[in-house]
Amino acid sequence: MSKRTIIRLSKYKNALYRLKKMGFVKVFSDNLADAVGVTPAQVRKDFSMFGISGNKRGGYTVAELVEKLNKILGKDKVQDVIVVGTGHIGTAMMNYRGFEKENIRIVAGFDIDPAKYNADEKIPVLQLDKMRGYVKEHGIRVGIIAVPDIAAQQVLEIMVSAGIKGILNFAPINLKGEEDTVINNVNLGLELENIIYFINTDKKGVINEDTDA
Repeated sequence: MSKRTIIRLSKYKNALYRLKKMGFVKVFSDNLADAVGVTPAQVRKDFSMFGISGNKRGGYTVAELVEKLNKILGKDKVQDVIVVGTGHIGTAMMNYRGFEKENIRIVAGFDIDPAKYNADEKIPVLQLDKMRGYVKEHGIRVGIIAVPDIAAQQVLEIMVSAGIKGILNFAPINLKGEEDTVINNVNLGLELENIIYFINTDKKGVINEDTDA
């Protein structure tokens, strides 16, 4: 399953939430295609890969489709996540309340700076050397890396050895792990560079993630 397919499923889900707020009870592949910026055929193809089918005349029931997509994306239950590195990016992740409505809960932060330790906060900040025990005790499977690039690979290895299976990496370095580990590298500087390029070349619109053209 490609990363682009999963990204599109998330976009369909978010579009469905917006359509539901607008009063839609049923939608068609055309509605979702317009909302996400793909073709109706692509919507149907993505859904068929997960056994989701609609009715040519009746379309898809919004509530039912949201439920199915949430289950596929693991959003039908709360997902606990830890953050390693409690600088500006890490702290922003910990303070972001938008995760709650997505059933994502940041449960702890970890750092090597003693000045940042606070075990009594709602989201505690703990010593990095306590991470392995915390992850195993609480069954954490997802983590966020927000440390300088020089420390990122070491943090990744600690996370993986502790049992973390999915990692969102904000360090400006492309990390690679074991085959059974999912890593999403997000380089904010690179993303901004891409936007600046398109602005300078007068190529307006949405940067398309689904094609290389």
